[in-house]
Amino acid sequence: MKIAIIGAGMAGLACADALRANGHTIFLYDKGRGAGGRMSSRRMDTPLGQVTLDHGAQYFTARDPGFKKWVSIWQDNGIAVPWPLAGAGAWVGVPAMNAIIKAMAAPHEVAWGCHVSGISRVNNAWRLLVAAGDIGPFDAVILAIPAEQAASLLSLHDFALARIALTARSQPCWTSMFVFEQSLGAVPSVIRNAGVIAWAARNNSKPGRAATEAWVVQANPDWSQANFELDPAHVADALLSALADAHNSNIPLPVAAVSHRWSHALSAGTGDGALWNQDIALGVCGDWLLGPRVECAWLSGQMMAKRVMQWVADPLVTVGAGPA
Repeated sequence: MKIAIIGAGMAGLACADALRANGHTIFLYDKGRGAGGRMSSRRMDTPLGQVTLDHGAQYFTARDPGFKKWVSIWQDNGIAVPWPLAGAGAWVGVPAMNAIIKAMAAPHEVAWGCHVSGISRVNNAWRLLVAAGDIGPFDAVILAIPAEQAASLLSLHDFALARIALTARSQPCWTSMFVFEQSLGAVPSVIRNAGVIAWAARNNSKPGRAATEAWVVQANPDWSQANFELDPAHVADALLSALADAHNSNIPLPVAAVSHRWSHALSAGTGDGALWNQDIALGVCGDWLLGPRVECAWLSGQMMAKRVMQWVADPLVTVGAGPA
């Protein structure tokens, strides 16, 4: 089959891996400029040189046996290592979190910077609406994007699936990144749940990073929602003050600061695993269908692929929408 996957983050690529291994032709489309998704890393030009910071997921864990096997492969390939400061079982990508997504995307045909604004079904085949026109035909389409984005694409084709996506509201997260000329000294390298801060980490405490003092500070969902429209510069000021308050110390002014708003950062998970309409060959996967962890995104992608393969093997057998 010729299958289009919209979204080339962890869920979309995990699905693509399994489907490609079973002989299907996969095309991925992602509106981002490059690999990362919620495992994105950001390069900052500073007076101290270019610094890369992880501003999405800060680390990941592995519990599922299948996911553990992949983590072991990534470790053998030098792109994943443990990060004990974040706790037992915490892993990070090397030299940045997005290294894993880059490696997963490498064998696939991915169109980066491609925003799919709509999908249409013509003559029992799918077409994708993009800025340059439309792309297709495809035998099946899989949405591996946040619930809010999936809902708008689903609404004209399967209202039941769209309704599930509409109920899976994600929480936002403001993230600020700071680079300092000198070390913050005794400030702990990891700070959790301190005032408006949900998470703060010394990025250079992660293995494989440059020594330049760099910090990622992520606000909690309530503060992020209340200040959703705040100017990014004001967000940086507020989170820098929060970092100082968290350790009750003076924090020097950074030589560089930038803020990023994750509109769809955290979802509790619907418990569905993956969604599949076999009548029109339309599927949905993503961490929001399981839980707010990197591993959940991978598992959802694998579940989605399993449903497609079951359907291909016997189209007359009903394939359920819930977890495999």
